[in-house]
Amino acid sequence: MTVIRKEDVISSVADALQYISYYHPLDFVQALEKAYNKEQSQAAKDAIAQILINSRMSAEGHRPICQDTGIVTCFVKIGMNVQWDSDLTVQEMIDEGVRQGYTNQDNPLRASVVADPAGRRINTKDNAPAVVHIDMVPGNKVDIQIAAKGGGSENKTKMVMLNPSDDIAEWVEKTVPLMGAGWCPPGMLGIGIGGTAEKAAVLAKESLMESIDIHELKERGAQNTEEALRLDIFERVNKLGIGAQGLGGLTTVLDVKIKTAPTHAASKPVCMIPNCAATRHVHFTLDGTGPAELTPPKLADWPEVTWEVGDNVRRVNLDTITKADVQEWKSGETVLLSGKILTGRDAAHKRIQEMLKNGEGLPDGVDFNGRFIYYVGPVDAVGDEVVGPAGPTTSTRMDKFTDMMLGETGLMGMIGKAERGPAAIESIKEHKAVYLMAVGGAAYLVAKAIKKARVVAFEDLGMEAIYEFEVEDMPVTVAVDSNGVNAHQTGPDTWRVNIAEMEK
Repeated sequence: MTVIRKEDVISSVADALQYISYYHPLDFVQALEKAYNKEQSQAAKDAIAQILINSRMSAEGHRPICQDTGIVTCFVKIGMNVQWDSDLTVQEMIDEGVRQGYTNQDNPLRASVVADPAGRRINTKDNAPAVVHIDMVPGNKVDIQIAAKGGGSENKTKMVMLNPSDDIAEWVEKTVPLMGAGWCPPGMLGIGIGGTAEKAAVLAKESLMESIDIHELKERGAQNTEEALRLDIFERVNKLGIGAQGLGGLTTVLDVKIKTAPTHAASKPVCMIPNCAATRHVHFTLDGTGPAELTPPKLADWPEVTWEVGDNVRRVNLDTITKADVQEWKSGETVLLSGKILTGRDAAHKRIQEMLKNGEGLPDGVDFNGRFIYYVGPVDAVGDEVVGPAGPTTSTRMDKFTDMMLGETGLMGMIGKAERGPAAIESIKEHKAVYLMAVGGAAYLVAKAIKKARVVAFEDLGMEAIYEFEVEDMPVTVAVDSNGVNAHQTGPDTWRVNIAEMEK
């Protein structure tokens, strides 16, 4: 009989969450390096370079890879011969580990979990509770797989109840383009098949805990139905030409993982969950001898990748820019931003909408006229940092506020990640504004361009407050120009054709 102490569970979970906040799994880094070396689309290659550079910086600096440090998911397999030395449940022990991990003063992680999800959506302040799945298994140990899942990729989850004769790979091929780029490709697809609806979702999530091995599988060949399906989906999705950050390219997915369970004869439940460019997970075992020991990877295992802007880059002073200047920018162009920008995301936009509707006007000190807004919720700063990791959040969530912001506040442009919807693009075109895209999954790198930061409104919203950032040479891509030309449409369209031509 093995005795597992609550202190060992709590400290192991806390340490694991710190560990995965700044260490990518090495298999992911290696797969991303292969994609970088293979990539022929310059926009996608630049995006992958920034992700790899950010990954190494985070590993060196022990700061989060992404500002969205995720919601915690745990798969806990408890041996039947385990005895607990604890006055807490497994859920309570893991939640306490989450609290300690996310409030670590050396590397505080962003608290993103809200209670009362259908109502007031109040931040729990410590990122607890975790989502915990418990299985009782033979043996005398406790195995824990733990991940921190960002909202941008989690929100792109797709679920379907197919007919038994339907083609799963065909459904995936049709569905992935509908997910847009808010899941920050290149990443992984986890697919659960069978059981019931909720079982398929759990299978999909658990499959994402596995290591990347698609290239080894391609070399040896499929040996069962699941492996053949993995290879089929991998090929189909990468032929779509979506590419890194949705800008068009050769690699959209680094691997496809599949887990299955027996199901009803009349059913074929399928759930697909993507993992983003900030893939974060680790596996450890408790055997009663103490907390888990997580061995740091060697920095020498990271590739020596550099990224430099080309000669045709446009440098912009945001403090003096005019609307006429913005209309010269073209979709796909690289721009380096310097000057002052305001930030704001879901909660701030909703509050601004209510204030304008009630005739209150904008808060004191907030003036969007002729300015840019950055969709971001940064991590708290530590030491001499101006701000913590501050990468972009998914812009489509702000689409419903876009016409209001452009039409009523005088906003000139927006900065975020991934594509915009048709209505938002039409509003951008109508108001001769612009939408710029920063690389998702490069939050620590982006933060280095922020030289000053201060809260100017809605401080009670925490990471969703409105900040003013002063930036220097912040790299972005013109995703939608003032004529409505959309790089997230033209890029994948071009590379889908290019890939088809390569295979002739």
